[in-house]
Amino acid sequence: MTEKSAESTHRNLPAGLALSRAATRLAMIIERGWPLVLPLVIVASLFASLSWFGLLGRMPDVPRLVLVAAFGITALAALSPLRRFRLPLAAEVDRRIESANKLLHSPVLVQTDRPSGRQTGFAQALWLEHQKRMAAKLGRLGADLPSAGIPDRDPWGLRALAALVLAVAFAFSFGPLGGSLADGFRPSARQEAIAPRIDAWVTPPAYTGKAPIFLTADTNQATAMFTVPQNSDLSLRVTGGAGTETLAYLSADGETRAIEPSGAEGGVPEAQPQSGLVALQFASKLVGDGQLVLKAGEQEIGQWDFAVTPDKPPTIRFAGEPRRAVNGSLELHYQIEDDYGAASAMSEFALADAPAPNARPLYGAPDMPLSLPRRGSKANAAKTSKDLTEHVWAGSPIKLTLTATDGADQIGRSETRTMVLPERTFTNPLARAVIEQRRLLGLDANAKPRVLDLMDAITLRPEDTFDSMAHYLAIMSARSRLKLAGSDDQLRDVVSYLWEVALGIEEGDLSAAEKRLRQAQQALQDALKNGASDEEIEKLMQELRQAMNEFLREFAERNQQNQNAMQLPPNAQELRQSDLERLMDQIENLARSGNRDRAQELLSQLQDMMNNLQAGRQGQQGQQNSELRQQMDKLGEIMRRQQEMMNETFRMDQMQRGENGDGQMGEGEQDQQSQDQQGQGQQGQQGRPMTPEEFAEALKQLQQGQGQLQGDLQQLGKDLEGMGMEPNEGFGQAGRSMGDARQSLGQGEGERAVGHQGRALEALRQGAKEMMQQLQAMQGDQGGSEQGGRQQNADRDPLGRPRATQGPDFGDSVKVPDEIDVQRARQILEAIRKRLGNALSPDVERSYLERLLELK
Repeated sequence: MTEKSAESTHRNLPAGLALSRAATRLAMIIERGWPLVLPLVIVASLFASLSWFGLLGRMPDVPRLVLVAAFGITALAALSPLRRFRLPLAAEVDRRIESANKLLHSPVLVQTDRPSGRQTGFAQALWLEHQKRMAAKLGRLGADLPSAGIPDRDPWGLRALAALVLAVAFAFSFGPLGGSLADGFRPSARQEAIAPRIDAWVTPPAYTGKAPIFLTADTNQATAMFTVPQNSDLSLRVTGGAGTETLAYLSADGETRAIEPSGAEGGVPEAQPQSGLVALQFASKLVGDGQLVLKAGEQEIGQWDFAVTPDKPPTIRFAGEPRRAVNGSLELHYQIEDDYGAASAMSEFALADAPAPNARPLYGAPDMPLSLPRRGSKANAAKTSKDLTEHVWAGSPIKLTLTATDGADQIGRSETRTMVLPERTFTNPLARAVIEQRRLLGLDANAKPRVLDLMDAITLRPEDTFDSMAHYLAIMSARSRLKLAGSDDQLRDVVSYLWEVALGIEEGDLSAAEKRLRQAQQALQDALKNGASDEEIEKLMQELRQAMNEFLREFAERNQQNQNAMQLPPNAQELRQSDLERLMDQIENLARSGNRDRAQELLSQLQDMMNNLQAGRQGQQGQQNSELRQQMDKLGEIMRRQQEMMNETFRMDQMQRGENGDGQMGEGEQDQQSQDQQGQGQQGQQGRPMTPEEFAEALKQLQQGQGQLQGDLQQLGKDLEGMGMEPNEGFGQAGRSMGDARQSLGQGEGERAVGHQGRALEALRQGAKEMMQQLQAMQGDQGGSEQGGRQQNADRDPLGRPRATQGPDFGDSVKVPDEIDVQRARQILEAIRKRLGNALSPDVERSYLERLLELK
């Protein structure tokens, strides 16, 4: 057989065979050409890698041109193997197809061959039949994949290393230091320079509370003048420049001040380790108006104008004369003003009379820090009180000056006042003698011999001088300590011991209780100021309550033993223990709700009340007033119970409407109703509504309670009649309304019962007023005018709230804030904290919420 050209027979072949031949031919071309082209591809990839890494762009011209020429010669040498390349023949393609598809008897070649010799009709038909049968085997032919045999030629896989370097270099080319393929053919002098980056900002002092100003921000590019506080920190950084940039500040008076770069010795610019770019850092303080100019050589590349706001020194002045509290504490009222708020304030003390030339005082001036006004206060007024009676200067003429310091360490001073430093009043002659000896020793250590002589004098006849041998032993112990003291520290220990001895002689255990009370007040005040946790506040409040109860108990016992207790003046205000407990509850609730500034104010008021506390004795009417007070307290208890019963009836009625109504109660009202029901035990299980039987039982209990309350009111009226009080219409109306409410509860009419209970409560208040008028009329001929005058002047407690000195406050002249106010404050705080914990919140919102929580 002889071969026939593919072109002449191609049109007679099946379409699948033609496609298989084309794919196989392409595979054979690739496997023959790829090994010949691979050296050239590797050389080109190495050249591209060096260019993209930026190495060619950084090389001098001569080495760069030599390297480029070497790459060119190597590329030409890599083209020489292409001379051996030849295209595959048709027969080679057919044999490759038959080999790839494992076809027997050469069915592909049969399609293009013809029989040799003489062709008869029978032979021609037989050959065509053979071709037809062979063509039937060519229905699904597949092309062979190229097999260049590269792994046999490169068993170490070094070609992959060139591909990896090329990929890394391509990614690096997009960075600021990356190069391009044209770097090898471009002279170094014509390469484009990177424009320098300028970052400039001004940071105001921290005590101003102002945010930094970015001078180069897009939003500040058009700003003609920047207004900044005095002593603001200027920072400017130039990155990627030539390293010869200069910065100067031209002040308003024409003076030019050069600002040297910082961060390197001698002003030499530093190179950034990550980018390799030159960076210059400038820093200075702005103290006056002027213009900031940045130059690169003689060219100006930046300019900013500043208007500097001067920081004035703080001013402080007395808002009233320094005065002495009842317990001897020094109270100062003053005003502090400053541009951004004072950082601290102090009191400076100096003796009005100069000490003797050879005196050796053991103590310096007293230390009394001043409280700062609350932020946002318009009056800028503040008050500080401190007990300085223990200091040896107490009772001596002194000069007092107030000082205030701002964040810039500028100091402002007030005028100097001359006064006598308050001292503790000692009524016991022996205690006064001990205090006098203590003062002599504290003011001059050289007075030790004289103090010893005075101690010997008062202990000469102990049986005539001392009422208690414990006092005699205490003074003898102090004398022994003083005699053995050889240093100033030991002498100061003796001075402190003499103070404890004098307090023990004067007041006994009360001085220790008062000391614990002051320590508890100071600890709580420090905790509120420093933002302590709620658990610590609760612990300190408990300690304050214990110290307060112990102090009041010992104070009352001391007053009962003191037969010379002074009569209360007509305008005196009476302070009960319930008032103190209510005030401490308010302090704790305010601290928990986050309003710690208000809590500190109430704590300061509590301290003032305790400083001015004094005991007195009642007149001849004490016993009668005590009985009347008990009846008034009973009336107040009845009113409280009636109020609670009305609230309970209202909740029951709302619950009944929620179960039987149209179901339109809001979600918040349902939650509040559920909480109230759970708090009163009206639901057996959490979240389960009351059954009709339970509801009826609850109404029955309310009916019984209302009846009992009506009986208590009737008994109170009889007791008052027995004391000479006439029954009034208010109590009668209250009794009738209570009866109507009881009847309505029995019939299950909650809404009507609430109305009757409200009228009963209003009638009780009216009856209380009428009873107070009768009481004042009864006391008119028995010195009641004095008591009434005192009542009129003392109708408000030390906090300015209306109060009744002859009984409880019935709530008719003051609106008590609902507890829902405190709950609402807590809910707001919880919402702020929850929102702040959301990581998706914008930075501006998070900053605002943080300022809300840190607001002082």
